[in-house]
Order: sequence, then structure tokens, then C-alpha cells
Amino acid sequence: MGMVAMSLRRLKWLTVLSPLVFFALIGLGREILFPSLFESWPGYLLLAGVVLIAALFFSEAVFTVIDRTQDQLEQSNRELLALHEAGLDIIGDLEIGTVLQRVVDEARLLVGARYGALSFLREDGSGIEAFLTSGISPAERAAIGPLPEGHGLLAVVLQQGEHLRLDDLTTHPDAVGFPPNHPAMYSLLAVPIIASGRILGNLYLTEKEDSPTFDDGDEETLQRFATHAALAIENARLHRQVGALAVAEERERIAREIHDSVAQVLGYVNTKAQAAEELLRSEQPEKAAAQIGQLGAAARDAYADVREHILGLRSVSTGERAFLATLQEYLTRWREQSGVAATLITEPADDFEPRLSGTAELQLLRIIQEGLSNVRKHAGATVVTVHLTTTDGVIEARIEDNGAGFDPAAARSADYPRFGLSTMRERAESVGGTLEIESAVGRGTRIIAQIPKEPSIVNNRVPA
Repeated sequence: MGMVAMSLRRLKWLTVLSPLVFFALIGLGREILFPSLFESWPGYLLLAGVVLIAALFFSEAVFTVIDRTQDQLEQSNRELLALHEAGLDIIGDLEIGTVLQRVVDEARLLVGARYGALSFLREDGSGIEAFLTSGISPAERAAIGPLPEGHGLLAVVLQQGEHLRLDDLTTHPDAVGFPPNHPAMYSLLAVPIIASGRILGNLYLTEKEDSPTFDDGDEETLQRFATHAALAIENARLHRQVGALAVAEERERIAREIHDSVAQVLGYVNTKAQAAEELLRSEQPEKAAAQIGQLGAAARDAYADVREHILGLRSVSTGERAFLATLQEYLTRWREQSGVAATLITEPADDFEPRLSGTAELQLLRIIQEGLSNVRKHAGATVVTVHLTTTDGVIEARIEDNGAGFDPAAARSADYPRFGLSTMRERAESVGGTLEIESAVGRGTRIIAQIPKEPSIVNNRVPA
């Protein structure tokens, strides 16, 4: 845009000064050099011809500047559009390799190079993690052989962070040649990909198509694409770290929950076993049998809990597996295990997809799973419905059953402990959402979770 502004300033002064200079020269010639020439019609005809020729040259000069300025504006617009699309890719859900491939493709096409490549280093800096090419077919890439190791000119950029702009890269003292089946390359433009002072990789183009070499404008353009590549790499690594943290904390939370559940069951079993032993000692077999029957019921409940936990751990949505498909599979298996008729309803019915962040999807899935677990353990329901609704900014999940219901204000621990309600609320709040419970004795229970599509994380930990 700076070059465009400079061209416009030059055009302005050209249109102002050129006519003044021209007419000053005409006046000088008429008054001093050829005073008698312009006193007859041949002289006036000559003057008209000179003015016409000067006007043609002036118009040509003006339109040349305008055409050059328009070309620069169109190039800038194409670059801005490409950078905008690259920015959208970065904040989207695309895989890092896809985003970086688009960056190198767009940079190559915009600058006008025959070949392009982008390499980025492993997070620990131990070597090249991926090497993406543009302008080379898959067959040509396969024929070249294994990935480069970062020697030669690559090392100059990857290790030293230098910019390179060469007319003939083969003459550079650090050039080490090409492997067999590699296309011939001469002109080179290479820039490092840097974030927070660390070199993450490099982006380079070879073989300028309409010129023997690259210029300053090409280098500035490529540097802007390298900045977007750095953002994409840092964004992907941040998401990877957040995802790993979420998985670790989820495993820790479930381990604690299983531990607490088993501890409660063992305490309950110990109490009942002691009671049965005492009743047998006092020759009350009927009452002892009742205590042993309660032990059996506790064991069955514990077994059902463990199976439910295992099913929940297996049911996790991933980038290759949509949230809705994961939930449907979970409901099918939960229905088989619990014997409760479970139905999933979505609005809109067609093409429903929550489009939540990975963390928010995980929390919503766990809320539904724990809600269904409460239905199985406490509601005595025969029918449960999971109703998902998407609006402009919120995903709402309603879990409704036709069970016994309870009074939320008067809820208290029973002989066999209840889990889940407070954890469900903490899960919703951890991603900026809310959870409400509507229930009445004899009228079933409704759990309503609302999760924003762009949640504000209110703490750094998933609820434990």
C-alpha cells in the first residue's frame, strides 16, 4: 500500500506541474527563441501540433501510472484476501497440515513462483516435523525421496533465521545440491517462520515465473504469509496442549470418581457385612438374609457404575468423529445396559452439529452421560429423552425422564450416596455455561444445560 500511495502522489504532482512546465516552454520559445514563427498560420499550426503531441505523451504517462497503480492495488487486494482466508483457517477447526498447505499454496500463487515449500520444526526443535510442497505433484514428490533434514540453505534459514533472496541458489556457498529427480531451481526467496523470538520453520519460493529474480515486494508478501504460518503453528500447539491437559484432567476426575464410588461401596459393604454377621450370631437368619440381599444389590449397582464409566471413557468425540455420532452410539449402548428407553431429538433435525470447541464438546457429552447415569441409578424411569437445540449462540441439552422425581430444595444423601448433580453444574460453568434442574416428586426430572458456542473459560481446570 505504501508503493500505491507513492505512485498516487507522483501522479498528482505530474498532472499539476507538467502543464505548467509545458506552457512555460511554449511561452519561452514564442517570446525569445522564435518570436516571428508564431505570427502566421503555419506557426499556429505548428504550435497546435506540438500541443497535440505533448498532450498524447502526457496522457500516455498518466495512464501508465494509473495502470501500474491499479495493478498494485489488485495485487494488494489479492494478498489481503489470501491473508484473510488464511486467518479464517487458523481460527477454524482445520488440521494444522491443511492450514499450512493453504498458506504455501496461496503464497506461491500470489507471488508468481513455480515452486514453494514450508517446513516446520518439532516443538522441541529436534528436527523437521513436516515438509509441505507446492507446485510439485505427489508422484514427483515421492520420486525425490525422504524429507530434507535441514542442511544447506535450509539450515541458513532454520538455524540462523536469515532471509535469503538469490538469483542463483546453486552458487551460494552453503548450497549442497539437490537429490536425484529433484526439479532444477535457481531463483530463491526464503524467510523464517518466527514466533516469540523462536524459529518455528521456514517458508520459501523458487523459480519466479515472470522475472529472473524476486524483488522487495515479493519478500514483504512472503514475510506476511510466514507470520500467518507462525500463528497457525502456535495455535495448533496451544490447542494440542489444552487438549492434552483436558484429557489428563478428565482421566484424573474419573479416577477420583471411581475411587470415591468404590470407597463408598466398600464402606457400605463393610457395614452390611458386619450387620449380617451380628444377626447370624444372634440367630436372626431372616434379617441377616435381608442384609445380604442389600449387599447383592450394592454389588450390582457398583458393577453397573463401572460399566457406565467404561462406556463413557470409550465415547469421546474426535476430529474424525462428530459429536452427534458419538452421542448416538453412547445412547444405544446405554439403552442396552440400562433397559431404559432412551431417545435423542435434535433441532434442527437435519444437519445438526453443535460446532463447539473440543473442551466444550467434552463437557457437554459428560454432562449428558452423568445425567443419564442419575436416571438409571435414582429415577426408576422407563423413558428418558435427550433433546438438543442449537440457537445463534447457545447449545441447549435437556435430559427429561418420567421417573420418581425429587424435591431439589430438600435433596439429601440417602443410605446409598448420590453423585453427579454438583459435578454437572461445575462442568457447565467451566466453559461459561449454566445448568438448571427442574423436578418434583412423582413428576420426573428435567436437567437443562446451556453451553455457549464461544465459551469463556472461567477457570483453568476441568472440574474434578
